[in-house]
Amino acid sequence: MPNNNSSYSSSLYRPFTVFTGIRYTASRRNSKLVSFISLLSISGLALGVGLLILVLSVMNGFGQELQERILGVAPHASLYHYDDIENWQSLIQTAESHPKVTAASPYVQLQGMLTVGTNVLPTAAYGILPQREAQASVISQHMVQGALEELTADGQGCILGANIAKQLGITVGDTVSFIMPKSMLNEDTGTQRIIPKLAFLQVKGIFKTGTEVDASLILIHMNAAQMLAEIDNRVHGVKLQVDDLFRASAIGYELLRELPQGYYVRDWTRSHGNLFNAIQLSKNLVGLLLFIIIAVAAFNVVSTLIMVVNDKQGDIAILRTLGASTFNIMTIFVVQGTLIGVLGATIGALVGCGLSLVITDFVSWLEIVIDYQFLKADVYPISYLPSHLRWQDVLWVAGVALGMSFVATLYPSWRAARVQPAVALGYE
Repeated sequence: MPNNNSSYSSSLYRPFTVFTGIRYTASRRNSKLVSFISLLSISGLALGVGLLILVLSVMNGFGQELQERILGVAPHASLYHYDDIENWQSLIQTAESHPKVTAASPYVQLQGMLTVGTNVLPTAAYGILPQREAQASVISQHMVQGALEELTADGQGCILGANIAKQLGITVGDTVSFIMPKSMLNEDTGTQRIIPKLAFLQVKGIFKTGTEVDASLILIHMNAAQMLAEIDNRVHGVKLQVDDLFRASAIGYELLRELPQGYYVRDWTRSHGNLFNAIQLSKNLVGLLLFIIIAVAAFNVVSTLIMVVNDKQGDIAILRTLGASTFNIMTIFVVQGTLIGVLGATIGALVGCGLSLVITDFVSWLEIVIDYQFLKADVYPISYLPSHLRWQDVLWVAGVALGMSFVATLYPSWRAARVQPAVALGYE
């Protein structure tokens, strides 16, 4: 004859423990306090997971915008000479022969002021070759009016950032004055004196990258910049665009080995490295703080399950007398705690993903409604709140939350398995 006890015991195995654990989680009868604490545990876990996913997405957005916008306009690396570069055409050929260099463009850098009426604004003017600049930067992709090609060799035009145009109250077709100070030696007294050089420029185009560049950069043709700087056909530097941003320094030094003495290289880590490091540090610190919130919420499962164990001691004793093993009892409460973790992590992941996808548009809408800009380009490197959702971050955060929830179930489950039926039923 078959062993009925063995058959009954096998029916108590996993399906029974899973269904009982789910029932204990969903039950609200005679255990309103326990249900309330369970709801708090789920809510806290969901809040921590959602906020962490949102913060990671925003930090990823800042990192991505740094690479694609700021470093898309600024050079990945630049080659300089201790004197101005005279044979820049051959230098460009040498640079572009490197397999990791995607584009190279010469430039002349000037510091000066833009004036319109009584409005004065300090700016950096870059003299460029439009065709080469379109290959070496993303500035042409962010033109809101005009085009780079409208900068002609006669040197009468300029292209400027949207914030400069807004502050000066100008638009395409208007004329601005660019004043550049030039130091000259007085041969009679042997002292230096400053003589301003003036150029009248017609606005040919306006670009908007949404970064600090919009408030500080104007572009003119390289011929005009060379005339203002009085350097004939020479240039100040050659900017390089490389295929691997994080190898820009190494690529630059590889090029130096092929060049004669007198050349040196600077890469983006000199100009924007601190910003990138600050973003990474902020991401790590804020992530750590939010992980602590997740850990606190996950270990609230401990108090929840301990209260459930105390509330269900009579049920546990009856199950034990019916043949449930120690492992069965532990599994019931592991299932309950894990289900709390699954619900919290799932809800948090959905909320975090949803917020990450709409946060940029929502903040932009809020700025319009309240007529206030939270991130200003003259203070912050980016004038809007970016967000870039990475699914590996979602899986990683949700997985850690589930792991913490599972670990938090072990002690209460072990404590439930130690309940003695005779003692528990004696109080019923």
